[in-house]
Amino acid sequence: MPPIVVTASTMLELSLLVKGTSAVAESGAGHLRLFRGSLGGGEIVLALTGIGKVNAACAATLLLERFSPRLLVNTGCGGAFPGCGLSVGDLAVADSECFADEGVQAPGGWQGLDLIGIPLFEGRGERIFNTVPLPGEPARRALESARDNGFRTELGPFLTVSTCSGTDAQAKELLSRFPGICENMEGAAMAQVALIYGVPLLEVRGISNMVEERDLSRWDIRGAVGEAQRFLLSYLENLPAS
Repeated sequence: MPPIVVTASTMLELSLLVKGTSAVAESGAGHLRLFRGSLGGGEIVLALTGIGKVNAACAATLLLERFSPRLLVNTGCGGAFPGCGLSVGDLAVADSECFADEGVQAPGGWQGLDLIGIPLFEGRGERIFNTVPLPGEPARRALESARDNGFRTELGPFLTVSTCSGTDAQAKELLSRFPGICENMEGAAMAQVALIYGVPLLEVRGISNMVEERDLSRWDIRGAVGEAQRFLLSYLENLPAS
């Protein structure tokens, strides 16, 4: 049975999963820090990607080429947009990913990649510009499992950015472009590579902060990533083989 591959950008976002799966470090994966363990009778591969879209895309390509997983999971922390129903410590599950700052700053205001007319991905009857849809079944199943097990969780679109939002004005600007519940720096790149390879992607993030005027005293990164990993350990252990 093919493995499940789980990725995160920092070791803090992966450490509980490494411990909980008794994973051991492995070499031979290029620049990646890689760990292999087991969960629920199946193999799990945990990979530390580094921050940002380039690191994420490079890692996803290496991992999908090497392991041909049945499921790719991206996890870590994220910021929640005001009014989305999420608070610090909650979980967010993505139903789509969006390259929220890829586009054109035109005289009439910012516009997305469809203005250029060249899609990021074209194939299998799809033309993808900014928003990458994610397969519905993994997200729906994860949402139901999280809520059934007492995790405060919302499902919705994620926005991936190169510049994190640290002001109310920037949050409003992003939401004027695309709907979103969670901001992050890697997910859309993971989603695009997964789409190219035809591998389902599940993205689950713990909410470390609200997308508002930047105030680190209101953040809880450790608590957020701990919550996401605790959920994934339980969820993936009971995931059906097919």
